[in-house]
Amino acid sequence: MTRVEVRAIARQWWAWALAALVVAAAAAPLVHAWLTNPDDQRLVDLDVYRTGGQMLLQGRPVYEFATPAPQLLPFTYPPVAAMLAVGLAVMSWDTAQWVWTAGVFAALGVTVWFAFRDALARRPLAAYAPWAFAALMVACTYLMPIRDQVRFGQVDILLVMLCLADCVARRPWWPRGFLVGLATAVKLTPGVFLVYLLVTRQWRAFWMASFTTSLLTLLPFAVIPRDAAAFWFSALLDPERLGSNAATTNQSLRGMLIRLYLNDAVTAGLWLALAAVAAWYGFTAARRAYAAGDAVTAVALVGLTAVLVSPVSWIHHLAWVVVVLAALVGDGRDRVRLWVAAGVWLYYVVPVPWWGVSLKAAEIPVVSPVLGKIVQNGYGLGAIVLVWLLASWLPRRRTASAQAATPDGGHGAGNGGATPQPADTL
Repeated sequence: MTRVEVRAIARQWWAWALAALVVAAAAAPLVHAWLTNPDDQRLVDLDVYRTGGQMLLQGRPVYEFATPAPQLLPFTYPPVAAMLAVGLAVMSWDTAQWVWTAGVFAALGVTVWFAFRDALARRPLAAYAPWAFAALMVACTYLMPIRDQVRFGQVDILLVMLCLADCVARRPWWPRGFLVGLATAVKLTPGVFLVYLLVTRQWRAFWMASFTTSLLTLLPFAVIPRDAAAFWFSALLDPERLGSNAATTNQSLRGMLIRLYLNDAVTAGLWLALAAVAAWYGFTAARRAYAAGDAVTAVALVGLTAVLVSPVSWIHHLAWVVVVLAALVGDGRDRVRLWVAAGVWLYYVVPVPWWGVSLKAAEIPVVSPVLGKIVQNGYGLGAIVLVWLLASWLPRRRTASAQAATPDGGHGAGNGGATPQPADTL
């Protein structure tokens, strides 16, 4: 955040305070619904984190416990995450719920600010930035992947915030790459950003991220060696610890293939081939976006790529949709892009995969088996379309918009006004 942005916020402090109240009021029904659930259905993933910290405090094996029935969820994160969860373990369960839920919305707020910064800073919208920010917060709160953050007490939006801030902050007060390294050490999948930093030749950030990841990975071997060994040499190798890989909520490429119920060897071969293609396409497109000076689009592409190629990607892992929407909106001047973003928002608000489950259950001859399966995979298939939108359609749309805005019909800025910047000033 620049000094000019900080001064602008300070001048509008009352408007920001009212905007915060608007967001709180809009989110209240969602928060109330999930935090008043029966205790065994409430923030079940937060219960996993907190119990992992409790196991450390009690000197018990972290990777051998499961939360009480009916959930029976094991701790599936690297050991450094259990160390960080000790802070949750010392809180009461009620306090932890409220602290974590507030943290989810704080992380969403930071994500929205960094992702939609260009639109919020553009005149005349800048004069109404608090209200625009509040509207974006409310819209993003009701995306299904974000609703699930609150429902389950998940950590994904925090990881999105860390990776996005690290990659797009213009003058970070932390060493660039540190936040990516922290996110990777806590939940492995953000490790795709190490590849992103590598292919975009952001060497200083890459080495900082690699160092941070390595340090936080090795630290548990010195502090809790039994648990560190149990994770890296046993728990990590068991994908079923994450839950049923064939469940509707797994919207990764592998999850979609598993639901075809092919031979296991065929499924594995197809997944490896498709994941390789998705990774190549996603990282190539992200490198082009970065070279064009559009770091937000690059981050969105990398996040979507992670969702697709990961063995298991639950619906709440699609919290990257917030960044995707920002990439589509850009600076907010192109109405076509705004309509496309609105369509994507609506698609990820409604429970598309569950419609597919209902359609299959209807057992309509011919229609149910095929169409139901497609709709059941709706969010994963949607992620594939989003990668194409960001990688192929968006650059062409920018070029068309620039040509239309230039009196002589010549080419304007190919990225909607952004100019390539060196890594240390993004």
